[in-house]
Amino acid sequence: MVEQPPPLSIFWFRRDLRLQDNTALTKALAAGKPVLPVFIFDSHILTGLPRNDARVTFIFDTLQTLNAQLAEKFASGVAFFYGKPLAIFEQLLHTYRIDAVYANRDYEPYARERDATVHQLLQAHGIRFFTYKDHVLFETDEIVKPDNQPYVVYTPYQKRWKTRWQEMASHSEQIEPNWENLAKDWSLPSQSLPQLTMAQIGFERSTLTVADYRIDAQFLQTYGENRDFPARTHASRLGPYLRFGTVSIRQIMRQSIQAEAEIFINELIWREFFSQILWHFPHTVSRSFKLRYDQIKWRNNENEFTRWCAGMTGYPLVDAGMRQLNATGHLHNRVRMVAGSFLCKHLLIDWRWGEAYFAQKLLDFELASNVGNWQWVAGCGVDAAPYFRIFNPSTQIERFDPDWRYIEQWVEEVHQLAYPQPIVEHNFARQRCLEVYKRALGAS
Repeated sequence: MVEQPPPLSIFWFRRDLRLQDNTALTKALAAGKPVLPVFIFDSHILTGLPRNDARVTFIFDTLQTLNAQLAEKFASGVAFFYGKPLAIFEQLLHTYRIDAVYANRDYEPYARERDATVHQLLQAHGIRFFTYKDHVLFETDEIVKPDNQPYVVYTPYQKRWKTRWQEMASHSEQIEPNWENLAKDWSLPSQSLPQLTMAQIGFERSTLTVADYRIDAQFLQTYGENRDFPARTHASRLGPYLRFGTVSIRQIMRQSIQAEAEIFINELIWREFFSQILWHFPHTVSRSFKLRYDQIKWRNNENEFTRWCAGMTGYPLVDAGMRQLNATGHLHNRVRMVAGSFLCKHLLIDWRWGEAYFAQKLLDFELASNVGNWQWVAGCGVDAAPYFRIFNPSTQIERFDPDWRYIEQWVEEVHQLAYPQPIVEHNFARQRCLEVYKRALGAS
């Protein structure tokens, strides 16, 4: 009689590409069964991305590193697959005796639907599916108003968040994973790296690289005074690392609090605020949070949108930002606001067009924050400020790049005749925007 292989647990890597301080991985290793880590290159997510997408290269290289670490230290590794997650789990069910599956939660609409279908499949086979909070410090409805309704204004959410963090931090502790429970290399299927290549998932290496992040005490302590000035390059570059979970949000928050970096902490809380907004109001992916703003009659001039994308609007700060984005996959936060506002308010182009372009280009793209910030600049999101807040891109230069160092870095011809004339005159654009919004909202 052929002896059956022992049952094992599956740990499913998703937006948590690290070994340390990984909640679901630690829980899986503590459960007692051998743990096989897997990663699925989800064909649904990858379809439509550029073949040389730098984010895919970053994920692939990070997984290579994790695989090498597991092999060297624990004679284990990560099993890699390409396809639709449901089909991959059907394959795994035929390959292994699975006791349970462990994963950290993802809050985006597609991820919730994906996990629900996988859960149904596992449940039909009597297999437990455990999920844990890991990507954020507070999730879904953990920070709500006294009447249990979600906060839709940032400041009261932030105050409640900080109170809850103080309560949680006093009880939190890190547990060292039981690495001995990792499944050994004999358990790995033939589809695992290094056999699976980028070409096999339809991609090639990108020439763009994800810059290292900076989070030392000096940076944190001077963040508030430097963050609005793009020429000072005082950006943490932390976004992609939080997006893909190569660093723990708990670790980053502890460092920030230790450095008493209040403004940086507030920025991290914005990330959590937008995450819970997306959870409670998933319609915001494609519709305005304030639904009446969907009545706005956008001009949606394709030629003007193309010029905005290329950084050829004739407004130097907007153009510098868009050229930085196109060249590096990074865009300074202050300039993101200016460029986004210009698209929606000056050109009256639908915020969804800009959101989709940023989603394609930004190395730190995260759906909740991208949607939340675009709706903020368009005036249709969770923001108490009136819709007639319209950034003047010229006075923004005076305030945040007065010596034009940032602009001249990215728009070399800015002082030459070759530089285009402004695509639209500011005062005219401002008045036109106000009239269009008023008509849509029925304002007098």
